[in-house]
Amino acid sequence: MVSQIETPAQDDPQENVALPETHGELVIIGGAEDKEGECKILREFVRRSGGLDAHIVVMTVATGLPGEVGAQYIDIFERLGAKDVQVVDTGKREDASDPRAIEAISQSTGVFFTGGNQARITECLKDTELEAVLHRRFSEGIVIAGTSAGAAMMPDMMIVEGEGETNPRREVARMDRGMGFLPNVIIDQHFAQRGRLGRLLSALAQQPASLGFGIDENTAISINGKILEVIGEGAVTIVDESTVTHNNMAELLHDEALALCGAKLHILPHGYKFDLEQRSPIL
Repeated sequence: MVSQIETPAQDDPQENVALPETHGELVIIGGAEDKEGECKILREFVRRSGGLDAHIVVMTVATGLPGEVGAQYIDIFERLGAKDVQVVDTGKREDASDPRAIEAISQSTGVFFTGGNQARITECLKDTELEAVLHRRFSEGIVIAGTSAGAAMMPDMMIVEGEGETNPRREVARMDRGMGFLPNVIIDQHFAQRGRLGRLLSALAQQPASLGFGIDENTAISINGKILEVIGEGAVTIVDESTVTHNNMAELLHDEALALCGAKLHILPHGYKFDLEQRSPIL
């Protein structure tokens, strides 16, 4: 007989979610952001990237329609007043060494990753010269944003794929390396619309992180240092697993249900803030 494994609540100081001392800002969007009306989230991205002086690069690596998607975002960002907008498409891994792409990122004040397939982002960019430039520019203060797949890739470990509208089980979420702009978190998008609480909890149990963020459509989180702010029409679901007292992941066979005890859950709509260091809402 296998005995239950109890895991005491922990507060590991190494599991720090707040950004490093020198950093830019992240704008992480749950997908399906408004592109035709007020464009509240995209407008905030342009504003935080320098407003009328913004130099924006649209990264289309995740999408299978780079020309169409790139043109759409050029139109939006120019309409919102950005000074310069250009597309960098790294459809092949060797494109991540293109001097023109590296120069564009080096001169940018904001970089925007479109939706599509997050695995394509890491396949084409991970451990390349362009990834190094992105991290360097982020440490120098630029804004990096991503929607849908561009949101999923933000942590050091990301959800590649998985089931929605299901209870948490071992195999519900498949994980792989992300781009590492925000450490020790798991991010899921299209959250309420696709019923993804089960897969976020499964991902957290598989790949322990300090926090899990489930971001609804047309909703974003902006992160500057240790403060997270919610923008948009939906909500952000924050799961804090640092207080978990028990999970049964070590005992599970395929298709068996996950037990998770002691986790904290926060639901935050537009305008609410969250302290990543203290792991608590700012009320």
